[in-house]
Amino acid sequence: MCAVSVLDRIGVGIDTARYGHRVSFLRPDRQPAAKPLTVMENRAGYQALEERLKQLRERHPQAHFQVRIDAAGQYAVNLEQFLRSLDLPMTLSIGEPKRNKDYQKAHFPKRTTDDTESQAMARFAVVELPAATPSPSTPMVLLREVVSRLQAQVKQTTRAINRLHNLLARAFPELATLTDDLAAGWVLRLLDKYPTAERIAQAHRATLEKIPYLSHEQAEALHQAARCSVASLSGAVAEALVRELVSEVRHSQNAEKTLRQLLSSAFAALPRSSHLQVITISGIGEATAAVLVAKIVDIDRFESPAKLVNYFGAFPEENSSGVDKQGHPLPTGTLHMSRKGNDLVRGYLWNATRSAICHNPAIRALYHRLKAKGKRGDVAIGHCMRKLLHLVFAVWKTDRPFDPEHFPWEASADTPLSATTPCDPGTCATPSASDRAVGHKRDLPAKRVVTTAVEPTRPPVKPSTQVDTVARPKVDFVFLRHHVTMEQVLRYLELMSQLRGRGEQRRGPCPVHSHPGDAKRTFAVHLGKNVFQCFHAECAVKGNVLDLWAAIHRLPLYEAALHLAETFQLPRNREEEPVARTRHPRAVAAMRSLGTPPPVQMNQGDTGS
Repeated sequence: MCAVSVLDRIGVGIDTARYGHRVSFLRPDRQPAAKPLTVMENRAGYQALEERLKQLRERHPQAHFQVRIDAAGQYAVNLEQFLRSLDLPMTLSIGEPKRNKDYQKAHFPKRTTDDTESQAMARFAVVELPAATPSPSTPMVLLREVVSRLQAQVKQTTRAINRLHNLLARAFPELATLTDDLAAGWVLRLLDKYPTAERIAQAHRATLEKIPYLSHEQAEALHQAARCSVASLSGAVAEALVRELVSEVRHSQNAEKTLRQLLSSAFAALPRSSHLQVITISGIGEATAAVLVAKIVDIDRFESPAKLVNYFGAFPEENSSGVDKQGHPLPTGTLHMSRKGNDLVRGYLWNATRSAICHNPAIRALYHRLKAKGKRGDVAIGHCMRKLLHLVFAVWKTDRPFDPEHFPWEASADTPLSATTPCDPGTCATPSASDRAVGHKRDLPAKRVVTTAVEPTRPPVKPSTQVDTVARPKVDFVFLRHHVTMEQVLRYLELMSQLRGRGEQRRGPCPVHSHPGDAKRTFAVHLGKNVFQCFHAECAVKGNVLDLWAAIHRLPLYEAALHLAETFQLPRNREEEPVARTRHPRAVAAMRSLGTPPPVQMNQGDTGS
């Protein structure tokens, strides 16, 4: 047990709620440093917490307070500002509710109370020592409030439209087949004047045509459908109910419009920083940038673009559980867009992506490649959303504006695709074969992998030839990966002997970040699927054969593909004819050990037989 006089830190865990908060205090040995305290959401409760902290400070002058707050809802905002104002040695971290809940279940699996939740957070604070959460500026707090209110209002509008749709299913069911948007202005004006099918049938078609944006053909179709309607509700009461819901939809739409104006004002009031580079990305407007900044707050919260993508749920998830309507099991590999992330941001991102497909060369090139491979339109847009978040991460992190000419996104060896020709995601034509980029990651050259080791397990091998940045050879990444296996690469790198396990799954020290002789088996590889992953938190590299080659040799993805093809004498694309080059002896040995004979070497002047 730690001596009282040398207590260097105290964990303070706070479980927040609407009317009061539960606070626990733990020493590094996980024993209580003081009795738990209930802090009411008022001045007296805050003063009681301040007195308790000062008492612990007097008893343990050398102690540093590690405070962890559960940020469920908005109940922690006032408490956070109060704690930051105290003149005490303190590290304040705001935890995500999901992570806090998982930590609580891991250490207190049989109980879920305010005490166990606050104790779990105090334990996390004093043992894990999380980094301090930056204090948001006042304009950022106001922007987040506006975005939160806008998100709630959008949901309220959706609920009002759904209720109107439900009522019209009995008052005028045919209307839903004549329009795709029941919240359109002409629809609401029509229903306010003629709420039921009976009233529309009694109206003159000339009167219906006076409604703005209602064409002659639509008016005639509406009048005919109303005269033959199967509606079961009519009369004064039904009309009053429809008008009441129409008024509710209009009121909610006006509230949204007001909040969007406040959103622009709050975003413009933010202090100037690198977040403004987000607006320079073609396709992202001020509203989309505002909601992104409000939810991201600080780009340093995310270690990589993948973490940002996961935060907003812009990735596919497999859902092959259950059966379809005919009772057939869902096929394995059925993918759907993840339901994680913020609904408001995902909606804005979806619309921004559709705009970027027309005006952003990076997004347009990716969309064309995916459509050329037979992907559905919604699936292709989902991948483009992910790419758009990668661009957000890049420009915000580097504080540099988006440069459409940074990379020849749509250029090919034959005919470049114009970067200025607009297109529509639903109608744009698929580019010709000479315009298509090949592979799955021909976007930006991969950034260098951040490692924690002094040096890798073996000195990196650099390519023997320099790549001409003007005439870049075309590389089909998928085609290249199919010509070399993970086991061949591992044998060439002399790493197979360090891996343990049977069958196709092996584990061992990570060749990317580990020191020589490191015994921690954080590196996992599946020889059948040709994939790998490092489970070390600071490394976390993963991917396929090409990703492993790039990580170990510290090369961008494109350079790594050229280097891999040169080492194993592989064709870089389907059009490339076999060229006689000197295969590295270790590559030949690796292929022969697996029963794969190397191809016959020919001189450039030979034709072969």
